Amino acid sequence: LLDWVKYKGNPVLVPPPGIGVKDFRDPTTAWTGPQNGQWLLTIGSKIGKTGIALVYETSNFTSFKLLDGVLHAVPGTGMWECVDFYPVSTKKTNGLDTSYNGPGVKHVLKASLDDNKQDHYAIGTYDLAKNKWTPDNPELDCGIGLRLDYGKYYASKTFYDPKKERRILWGWIGETDSESADLQKGWASVQSIPRTVLYDKKTGTHLLQWPVEEIESLRVGDPIVKEVDLQPGSIELLRVDSAAELDIEVSFEVDKVALQGIIEADHVGFSCSTSGGAASRGILGPFGVIVIADQTLSELTPVYFYISKGADGRAETHFCADQTRSSEAPGVGKQVYGSSVPVLDGEKHSMRLLVDHSIVESFAQGGRTV
Repeated sequence: LLDWVKYKGNPVLVPPPGIGVKDFRDPTTAWTGPQNGQWLLTIGSKIGKTGIALVYETSNFTSFKLLDGVLHAVPGTGMWECVDFYPVSTKKTNGLDTSYNGPGVKHVLKASLDDNKQDHYAIGTYDLAKNKWTPDNPELDCGIGLRLDYGKYYASKTFYDPKKERRILWGWIGETDSESADLQKGWASVQSIPRTVLYDKKTGTHLLQWPVEEIESLRVGDPIVKEVDLQPGSIELLRVDSAAELDIEVSFEVDKVALQGIIEADHVGFSCSTSGGAASRGILGPFGVIVIADQTLSELTPVYFYISKGADGRAETHFCADQTRSSEAPGVGKQVYGSSVPVLDGEKHSMRLLVDHSIVESFAQGGRTV
């Protein structure tokens, strides 16, 4: 695909009546329809404040027909950009071609919400004959439930890699430098590390995102391995050659007796974004890893777990990344990102961090929350 000839019949798709010119963009990868030679694709849009996914059929990719109804719609979510729609296997550990359907398959519907610049997804069932997708859990519907990434991450799309039978996710990380700073450094924003995407068979509610295996070829030398007994308030220093490029895997074993013995933590209703960050300590956290720290600890970025426990005795784990002290530079984003993450019986609290200069990508529980 080195030489291209522009088609004289452009544009091949225009908004249907009632849809604004700016509210019609980002077609998905097409999948085969129920009729021979038929292909289907979906495009994000909105009607008022309801986010929708329109579906078109084609046999030649130059002429398209809008199908009746919509693939799915969620009130209050606004314009859907970069809609992604693909199958995941509930049985196997490999990705699936976009056209794959049948037993043991769920379909993921993902939308980038233009109003808040967040990538949301939901898992559900696709009826090819009726051209309708239904979420497994309406409370976790697309746009109101789970997010692909709880940090600065947007406009992502997947593709199927037939050679390694895997689905790969690309995403856009929009850095928060000022426009003048971007002009000075000569670039703005970066692409995320590619991730494989699988259905989380253990929870049945989440996807698992994990850095592609090729990233491991960037590792140099023998790994630094350390086992420590962390006490409340303690920090263990790990010396490395360069703190700007790291691939960190760490797991924490929480004292079960101590956890069960605590009746109620002081952070009931805990939320990463409103918690005050890693400097705000409670009975059950925070515990994690501090990266990109200077010698005096005036600049640092903690990525950590926090366990909150209510009066009912139920524990909930949160996975957070704290930017509030990441930089002394003015005018850059200094938020606390994160969400709750299921930690199942028998699982340790585990995380993997990819540190690459100004970007830290953080994966909890095998990529259940990122």
